[in-house]
Amino acid sequence: MPQTTLSEETLREIGARLKAQQDAFARHYPGESGTRQPVHTVYGGAHLFKSDTTKKLGDLALKALSQYAPTATTFAEAIGIDPGVAEVVYARVQEKLKREAVEDFRIDFEDGYGIRGDAEEDGHAAQAAQECAKGLKTGTLSPFIGIRIKSLSGELAARALRTLDIFLTNLGSKLPLPPGFFVTLPKITAPEQVSALVAAFEALEPKLGLSKGALKVECMVETTQSILDHDGTSMLPKLLDAAQGRMTGAHFGTYDYTASCDITAAYQAMRHPACDFAKHMMKVAYAGTGMFLSDGATTTMPVAPHKGDSLSEEQKRENARAVHAAWRLHADDVRHSLANGFYQGWDLHPAQLPSRYGTVYAFFLKSLPATSDRLKNFINKAAQATLHGDTFDDAATGQGLLNFFLRGVNCGALTEQEALATGLSLDELRGRSFLKILNNRKSQKA
Repeated sequence: MPQTTLSEETLREIGARLKAQQDAFARHYPGESGTRQPVHTVYGGAHLFKSDTTKKLGDLALKALSQYAPTATTFAEAIGIDPGVAEVVYARVQEKLKREAVEDFRIDFEDGYGIRGDAEEDGHAAQAAQECAKGLKTGTLSPFIGIRIKSLSGELAARALRTLDIFLTNLGSKLPLPPGFFVTLPKITAPEQVSALVAAFEALEPKLGLSKGALKVECMVETTQSILDHDGTSMLPKLLDAAQGRMTGAHFGTYDYTASCDITAAYQAMRHPACDFAKHMMKVAYAGTGMFLSDGATTTMPVAPHKGDSLSEEQKRENARAVHAAWRLHADDVRHSLANGFYQGWDLHPAQLPSRYGTVYAFFLKSLPATSDRLKNFINKAAQATLHGDTFDDAATGQGLLNFFLRGVNCGALTEQEALATGLSLDELRGRSFLKILNNRKSQKA
């Protein structure tokens, strides 16, 4: 046996240090949660919210699709997707808009609502809660839903907390929280604002009969101060720490952020380099934490310039060109988000839903063959390593490949049968864990 110098005691001490570091790392970076992430969040003014809002949005989206893209070819050309997947994408988008047009809806008391008198906002907060309770009973709510309150800075803080209180009190007196409920906090400039919201949650939960930790927060990243603190350190991890386990995601606010960078309105757009910098910071800060990251909104709406039933043929063509141009801009923004690892974004108009789903679906379908082969080979390689007792240390890559199929199936881009072509079983797919798949296959072969 070769001679060694390090004593058993020294090795134990070093091992203990590494174990402490690994435990701390696991706490800070637990990895993907495995839960479904919506592909978008639709924002709408709180004063307009009704229990059947998402159904109406779906109807309007279908109408826009049939009016301005009556064929798969027209739709593919408008949003710039591969003609080879056009028919499948078109059919699946139609089905999605009929079945589940909105995945996540945010009842907005901030920019989409504006500054109103206290009595008026009080009334709208109570009304929105009642409509939410009604939608929960009738099953018409989107799978994910929540409210965006006003900022907790300056004089708006008291108004924001009062709206939160009224909404939750009126909702809680009728039904429990809807599943997938979030409170979105905008224009954050300090972690103390997140801590203040958590304090409000902690006070509300026992009084409303909610379990501890039931209320969750989404942090908006839309100020330069939410990226870097005054001392030059990253603010983003501080926001996560301030949330005390209640933060579920971070949403980028394109237009407030570019404005805070002193970029003029003509150049405030989702693909501006300033936005890419901020979003890369978000990716680095929150990678491995399980936070859902969302891009912002495309504000050029797919709206026809000419109204009425007796339009000339030229006016109809101009309407189609305007809608198609807005769809292409939206689709290009969505593609940019997807390419940079942002699988969620904001939509502000029902006619944006076709271009959102069409672009997302084409993204998954175009990558399906190569990713399917790669996951199949990856699972075989990993299974061989574990079977022979070798250490397989690339589980994160395997989970990333599996997540491609989970995201695709969840949003309707892929069918479960297409995912099963990888060699996965239905139970393995629904189990959502690459390591669990490996361990189960290893035990079956043992």
